[in-house]
Order: sequence, then C-alpha cells, then structure tokens
Amino acid sequence: MNRRLLMIAACIALGACALGPDGKPPAMPQPAHYGAKPQADASVTAEGASQRFVAGAAPVPEWWKLYRSDALNVLVDEGLRASPNLAAADKGLVAAREQLRAQVGSSLLPQIDAGGQATRQRGFGIPQGGPPTVLYNLFVGQIQAQYTFDLFGAARYANASLAAQVDQQAFQLDAARRALAANIVTGAIGAAALHAQIDVTERLVALARDDAHDAERRYALGSASRADMLNAQQNAASLASQLPGLRAQWLATRHALAVLLGRTPDRAPDDLDLASLTVPPDVPVVLPSELLQTRPDIQAADSALKGAAAQVGVATAQLFPSLSISASMGKGGFDWPTALSGAGALWSVGASLSQPLFHGGALLAQRRAAIATYDAAVEQYKQTVLAAFQNVANTLASLETDSEALAFADTASNAARDASSDAAARVRLGAIPPRAARGSEQQYLNARLSTIRASSARMSDTAALFQAMGSPVASAERMSKGGESTIK
Repeated sequence: MNRRLLMIAACIALGACALGPDGKPPAMPQPAHYGAKPQADASVTAEGASQRFVAGAAPVPEWWKLYRSDALNVLVDEGLRASPNLAAADKGLVAAREQLRAQVGSSLLPQIDAGGQATRQRGFGIPQGGPPTVLYNLFVGQIQAQYTFDLFGAARYANASLAAQVDQQAFQLDAARRALAANIVTGAIGAAALHAQIDVTERLVALARDDAHDAERRYALGSASRADMLNAQQNAASLASQLPGLRAQWLATRHALAVLLGRTPDRAPDDLDLASLTVPPDVPVVLPSELLQTRPDIQAADSALKGAAAQVGVATAQLFPSLSISASMGKGGFDWPTALSGAGALWSVGASLSQPLFHGGALLAQRRAAIATYDAAVEQYKQTVLAAFQNVANTLASLETDSEALAFADTASNAARDASSDAAARVRLGAIPPRAARGSEQQYLNARLSTIRASSARMSDTAALFQAMGSPVASAERMSKGGESTIK
C-alpha cells in the first residue's frame, strides 16, 4: 500500500503537480470533405432554383428565416417560447448553475455558524461530597468557524468537474433548441406537403370515378366490355383507398407539430402553402475542422471529457492529507448573569490533519474507476465526432440527390401538364373523347405527386443540413463560459 502511494506521489511530482489528465479532446482526423466524394459547389437547378453549398461559411443562427415565410417564422418563435421540454431543460440548467455556485462557495470559503443552547438537566454530583445528583441550568452561545485547506486540489477538481457538467447541460440545451426548430420546420413542411398530396389524390379519385361511370355507361350501351368496366371500378377504388392513410398521416403530423408548439392537438396550426416557401439559395458547409466547435453535441461530449478528467483529479487528491482548522468564541454559564459577564467567555481554536492509511483498497479502486471513466469519455468523444461527420455527409448527399430527383420530376410534371392542356383543347374541339383528356390529366397529377414529394424532401433536407452545421462559434463560447464564470 505504502509503495503504491509513493509511486503515485512520484508520478504527480514529475507531472508538475497535475493530479489528473488535462481534459483536452483527442486529435481527430481532418477530412478534406465529408462524404466518399467531394460535395458539389451547387446543386442542379430544379423548379427554377439552384442551391449553392458555401464551403467554409459560418452556421446561420436563425436559418429558418431564409425560407422567407412569415407564417413559418411565427411557428418557430412560438415553439421556442412555449415548448415545455425546452422550458424544463432551461430550468434544469438554472438549477445546475445554482448547485455549482453552492458547491464553490461551500468548498472554497470558510463556514461560519452561530449557535445557542439553553438546557436544564439533572446530573451526577461529586462522589462522597454532596448529594448524588445535582439539578442545574446551562446557557451557551457561540460562533463557530471551520475551513479546510485545498492542499492538493480536491475541491478545485470537484468544482471543475461540476462546472463541466453545467457546460454539458448548456450545450445540450442549445442542441435541444436547434433540434426543436428543425422539427418544427420539417413538421410544417411535411404537413403542407401531405395536404397538397391529399388535394391531388382527391382529384385523381374524382377522375377515376368519372372513368368508372363512363365505363359503366359504355358497357350498358355495348361499346365497352365487362372487363373494361371492372378495371375502371378497381382503379377508382384503389385510388380512393390511399386517401385514409394520407389523411391519417397528415393529421398525425399536424398533431405532432401542435405538441412541438406547446399546444394541444386540437389546436394544431393551419397548414402552410408549400408554394409560399422559398428554398434557401445559399447553404453553409462548415469545414470539418470547425465543426468540432460549432456542433453542440460535440461540445457537450468535450465538456463530459473535461468533467471526467477532473474526477480523476478528485479521486487522486483523496489519497493525500487533508488539513482543517476550526475556531469558536462565545459566552456560557450556569445562569444568565454569569453567561453574559466576562467570566462566561468561551473560546477554542484547533487544527486537524488526516492522512488515509487503509480503506480496504477503496480509494485506489475509485481512482482506477475514474481513469476508466475518463478513457470511456475519450472514446465517446471520438464516436460523437465521427457521427457528426456522418450526419453532415449523409445530409449533403441527400440534398444533392433531392435536387436531381426534383429536376427530373419537375420536367416530367411540366411535360405532362402541357400534354393535359393540349388534350383538353382537343376535347373542346371535339377531336378526342373526354375520357382521353381525363387520362392525360391523371398522368399530369401523378407526375405532380412526384414533384410535391421531391420538393418537400429538398426543403426538409435543407433544414436538416442547417441543423447539422450547429451554432456559431461565438454563441458556443458564451455558453462554455457560464460554468467558468461561476467558479471565478
């Protein structure tokens, strides 16, 4: 046991009196680009708009305003203001900061207390010198002070660990705030897209039913076969069967959006007009080296790493001596006049020094556990960084393919719309029967469904990319200084 303590003390002396790791995050690879292939400078043009990926640009704090929709801005502002989850996280952070202030004050400053005592009791008398018991009063009032010297930094390391936990909660709150904004934006886009799909599908069902009625009339007249009539009826029923699922999905999205806003589901907001949203033309792509400072989840992992390093210092400091001093002064006596006079003056002063000798190996085991926890925090930090790189890479890839899919869908939709217009004109001239125009319109509406899905996917993935970029470095630094300022 003594040999182990001497080895630990020697290592500490050689390490410039550092009782734990420095808490610096490990060096991470700095890829030239996020994905398996370099991202393009801009997406393909779709629906008349192309998005430019600005490499090295800083994250945008209120990125949802780039959609240029006042209604969307109102929803996000309401959610950030009224969300119970966000409010609970904020109150939890306030409580954590107050706990840190309490711990710092109690560990670094002396403790001074005032106390008083008034008792009446019967005790044993002097043997063979009077009655066997004596009845007397005792009055005591004094002020006591105590202070423990932080010789080896146990209190300092404990405060640093708790401050790191406070910073971690602050970064998690920022991550929750940004995630809430992204969920509100994607929820509003999803509800608007589902509403548009329902409108188009209802029109498809109406056209299919017209075809079925027309087939029934032609079958009754003998100009269509029974198979043609049944196929038309089957097509109308199949299309109609899609509507309940779409409506259920649309209502579920609206209900979820209402809860994100802090409302009850019956007060879900009205749907946005998908066409009123403008896809942001410029999207920032933070450099991989800077993403470590902008992503709140990475910053939270960094704070957890610093807290674990400080806990190693706490566990190591517990192996060394502890020095405390105490003092008290006051008045006391067996009656009030004596207690209040100079004869009743009481005082004491003392010091205590303790050195752990044998605790059944508990202190060394706690130190080994703290080191293992720190090593785990290092690996968790690495995994968080890798997951962040993957998140950005996947979102960039999705956004690029969304634009390509939307470009093809938009081209097909425009061609089908022109063909439908031509068919309608020919019907008015009597060149083709009405059912031919309905078939052309159905092709256009099916193409329109693809365009709606691709357009909403591009807008949602744009929001995901803004979210993946994190917060500006300045705001992250302000949050990380919250715990430090408390210690100071």
